[in-house]
Amino acid sequence: MILPIVAYGDPVLWTKAEDITDPLSDSTRKLIEDMFETMYRAEGVGLAAPQIGRSIRLFVIDPAPFAKWPDLSEKEKQILLNGKQAFINPVILQETGEYRDFEEGCLSIPYINEKVRRKSKITIEYTDAEGNRKKENFSGLIARVIQHEYDHIEGILFTDRLSPLKKRLLKRKLEKIAKGEIDVPYPMKFPGKIRRP
Repeated sequence: MILPIVAYGDPVLWTKAEDITDPLSDSTRKLIEDMFETMYRAEGVGLAAPQIGRSIRLFVIDPAPFAKWPDLSEKEKQILLNGKQAFINPVILQETGEYRDFEEGCLSIPYINEKVRRKSKITIEYTDAEGNRKKENFSGLIARVIQHEYDHIEGILFTDRLSPLKKRLLKRKLEKIAKGEIDVPYPMKFPGKIRRP
């Protein structure tokens, strides 16, 4: 089932999410399925539960579209092509490597893309969709996708990571998004104004 994506301005997007108590429940499995369907409908590469109005520690990713980018090694292309997965109750244990700038966007903030600086490597612990607790290292583009979605469950948006000047320049556009004064090709839920928790 395709779910409406919560637009910028809703307090749920700035709220730190709660752990899922039963990762293997039928309702969790169904939610993961719905989130993938919603993400694909919106042509995204990641979607976090707060973006569909659920303040729980869950996100899904499928970074396969990034595999078409030029100058990637065959290894990184394969990682991106096979990167579809769900992250339940994840915890980023470490961020290492060089800082890299990369232009990010967000399904909750349509038509806005800005460069965000992040570390290039992460170590993350999480439960997968089959209930296995894992600890994995990621680097490159897939690490960035994970960091972006992880921010969502921490109550952080990529726009929160921008400079004060950039935020001021985007203020009017963000207000229009909150009011629903945009035309998007996927279902969205607009708060009407910017309301932080």
